[in-house]
Amino acid sequence: MRQIRRRGFTILELLIVIGILLAIGSLVLVNVLGASEKADLKLARAQLQAFENALETFRVEMKRWPTDDEGLAVLWSKEAVSSDEEKSKYGGPYLKEPKPNDTWGSAWIFRAPSTIIEGANFDIISIGPDKQEGTEDDITNHDARKESGDSEFSDFSGSSSGGTAPAGG
Repeated sequence: MRQIRRRGFTILELLIVIGILLAIGSLVLVNVLGASEKADLKLARAQLQAFENALETFRVEMKRWPTDDEGLAVLWSKEAVSSDEEKSKYGGPYLKEPKPNDTWGSAWIFRAPSTIIEGANFDIISIGPDKQEGTEDDITNHDARKESGDSEFSDFSGSSSGGTAPAGG
C-alpha cells in the first residue's frame, strides 16, 4: 500500500500564522503611530522656537512687538505691518517660509501682551491635535518654562533675553 504525502497547510495552521502576523503588525502600528505623534509635537515646538527667534529680530528692528492684529504674519509679510510709516522700517521677512498653520492644520494664535503669563510680552499657541483651544494638548511658547517648575512667571518677558519693551510699542 502506498502512503499519500500531504502537501500544503491545514486551516488551523493558516489561522495560527495569520494570528501571529496580525499581532506583530499591530505592535508595529502602535509604535509607528506613537512615533508620528511625538514627531508632530517636536515639529510644533521647533516652529514655536523659530517664531520666538524671528519675533526677537522683529523687535530689535522695529523697536516693538507685533500687535494682535498684525500677528505672526509680520514675520513673513511686509503687508501685515499695520502702518505705512512702520513698513519703511521693516527689515523682513524674518522667516524663510510662511507658517500660518501648525502641524495639525490649525492657525497659530498670537496674543500681545500675554494672557497666559502676567508680564510676558506675547503668547504663541497651537491648539494641538484636538483642534480646541484651552485643552491639555495645547502647545505654547511658555510650556518649557512651566515644565521646568519655575513658578516665578511674573518676570518672564516672552523672550530669552528678559527684554522689557512694552507690549504695544
